[in-house]
Amino acid sequence: MITPPSARMVNTLKNSVHQFIHSQNNAFENFRLLLKGFSGILRFFLLICGLTLLLQPVHCFAQQSAAAAVAAQRDGQHDFDFNFGKWRTHIRRLSHPLSGSNTWTKMEGTVTVSKIWDGKGQIEDIEATGPGGHWSGMTIFLYNPQSHQWSQTFAGMSNGMLEPPIIGEFKNGRGELYGQDTFNGRSILVRGVWSDIKPNSHKFEQSFSADGGKTWEVNFSGSLERIN
Repeated sequence: MITPPSARMVNTLKNSVHQFIHSQNNAFENFRLLLKGFSGILRFFLLICGLTLLLQPVHCFAQQSAAAAVAAQRDGQHDFDFNFGKWRTHIRRLSHPLSGSNTWTKMEGTVTVSKIWDGKGQIEDIEATGPGGHWSGMTIFLYNPQSHQWSQTFAGMSNGMLEPPIIGEFKNGRGELYGQDTFNGRSILVRGVWSDIKPNSHKFEQSFSADGGKTWEVNFSGSLERIN
């Protein structure tokens, strides 16, 4: 005859079963948390990989853009080569710039341009005559290989002093150079433009601005025709 288990044994067995089930539940919960943590790490890793792949073309594009910008700074040391030689010039000068006056003086003369520094510079000698008498001037052109720009500095025989340079470059066959100066005690901007450049002719025009470049007034223009 089988003796039935005592109440104490039954309770002990129940407690053991409950402890086993609880331990299994804890193990399962720990395993679930481990999987959850691993899943988070995996998602983070995949996110980093995705961002790396996504940003790679942007980085390459930035490198290509920087290289293109450097390449775009072309060598402009020959941009003023058209100016070499001897020219016949027809000059118009505004008698009273920035005064509202429209009185112009016309002069005729010659311009001789010589090469220096193997073409990285040139000297221009101007001789002209008009109603006011004889007028002489000299212009020095120098090329900066670092900035890829030209400077243009004028000196008149009347005072023998170099004016502040104007600096710029050529684009699409047109040269624009800018600078700062004072005129009648006022601070102004100066612009020089070389245009209509052909093998045997070209034009130069100088303008002043007293309002920071909003408006410009032409005060000197020269049309040149090649002599030799």
